[in-house]
Amino acid sequence: MKYSCSVAIFFVITSLFFTLNLSASPKQRYFNIHDHGAKGDSSTLNTKYIQSTIDECAKAGGGTVYFPAGKYISGTLFLKSNLTLLLDAGAVLIGSGDLNDYPVTVPSLRSYTDNYTDKSLIYGEDLQHIGIIGDGTLNGNGTAFKGPYKVRPYMIRMVNCKDVLVRDITLLNSPMWVQHYLGCENINIDGITVDSRRDFVNNDGIDIDGCKNVRISNSEILSGDDAIVLKSTFNEPCKNIVVTNCVISSNCNGFKLGTESNGGFENITFSNSVIYDTKLGGICLELVDGGILDKVSVSNITMNHVGAAIFIRLGNRARQFLEKMYKPGMGSLSNVIFSDIQATNVGNIGCSITGLPGYPVKNIMLSNIRLTFEGGGTKESVTREIPEIPEKYPEFRMFGMLPAYGFYCRHAENLVFKDVEVSFTMPDARPAMVFEDVADLELHRIKAMTGKEAELQFRDVRNSMIQSCRAPVGTELFLSISGLNNRNISLIGNDLSEAKHAIRKPDQLEVFMESNRLK
Repeated sequence: MKYSCSVAIFFVITSLFFTLNLSASPKQRYFNIHDHGAKGDSSTLNTKYIQSTIDECAKAGGGTVYFPAGKYISGTLFLKSNLTLLLDAGAVLIGSGDLNDYPVTVPSLRSYTDNYTDKSLIYGEDLQHIGIIGDGTLNGNGTAFKGPYKVRPYMIRMVNCKDVLVRDITLLNSPMWVQHYLGCENINIDGITVDSRRDFVNNDGIDIDGCKNVRISNSEILSGDDAIVLKSTFNEPCKNIVVTNCVISSNCNGFKLGTESNGGFENITFSNSVIYDTKLGGICLELVDGGILDKVSVSNITMNHVGAAIFIRLGNRARQFLEKMYKPGMGSLSNVIFSDIQATNVGNIGCSITGLPGYPVKNIMLSNIRLTFEGGGTKESVTREIPEIPEKYPEFRMFGMLPAYGFYCRHAENLVFKDVEVSFTMPDARPAMVFEDVADLELHRIKAMTGKEAELQFRDVRNSMIQSCRAPVGTELFLSISGLNNRNISLIGNDLSEAKHAIRKPDQLEVFMESNRLK
């Protein structure tokens, strides 16, 4: 009985505590832009009215700036800390078509993007706890601006901000990059729609630049330039980034790291997403301005109609992000995993994974991959010399038609292909895979259509194992080995009974063969 009374008293006191605590909490403050003179009539320039609402909200200690339904024309709006813009359903914030309504704003954090922009529709610097949410729309009025970079404002630019939330809104018709987050921390982008797919305009969908602790999820991105791109345009890395559950389409690349890589990339995951109708690369990892790319995982991705499914490039453009600074040293690219990826209607150039002489890409694994290419490659592409071009802008077409219709891999170490299937729709004379200057190569359960050339080609490959592969019916030659620097090549447990010839190799090279089924 005493125990029951004690329990009852405890619950009464606890209930009273929470009641008092909640009643003491300040109510969320809302500031309606109409109360400051804003008019959603699609003709009034509302910059000063909306900005005064933002300023009052900030002065009161923060809260929500509310946009009722209507069409509001505005120039640059400067955000403040502890403040959220809420665009209700039917509310459209439209960028002014007059460049004079966008004052030049140069952040204290300097980066290579100083060359790209000094104007934006929504701007925040050195802020914390800020958000842009709601079922409304931001319209950048992009068709009103033509010309070089700085005459085309960004829509959203956040610099050195913490705790940023962008949720549910729709962003349309950007003049330049749709969103740029530079040197920010703790960003959550969730459930947004970006439709800014215009030809020949640099309107990236989302740019994450030298930021850390970022989540992008449940969003649809249609863009004229790269859809979701991670950059490092100053000396801080993009670090701890998650991109998941997105639908992506682009006139350029789908998901990309680079090209700007001065600070590098670390701890990146991209998963559970769809890429379609993308003219260049579906998934691109590009490190060309120094920096370190380390620990990137890509999984559960489907693609259709992409120029190339996978493009990995370690180059040496070595571009400085500020004038008169040191030239970046050679970067490094390692520890990358691709898994559970399917792609159809992939262009006819092929996929490439390439480093430079003396600077290989390292520790790259591809597993459970199925790619179908257009095909149509000719035998002339197999023997053409592929230039190194270390300084060239990285892009999947940079080498021209590759010697392999599937994967061309050069200057790599510890490269693993496991349960990878490649095929083509039109006849293709090229091998499925070509490996050149590769060490520690493993090929497990590879399935590939074959043309007139060998299914696999090795050129200067060291320490490699081919295991549990099966040559399809009609295979003329399974493996061709050339070059003067091949060694320690093993074939174990492969079914090569349908291949007319198993191996063509230099006479002096010994290949270890065990438990293979031959013709």
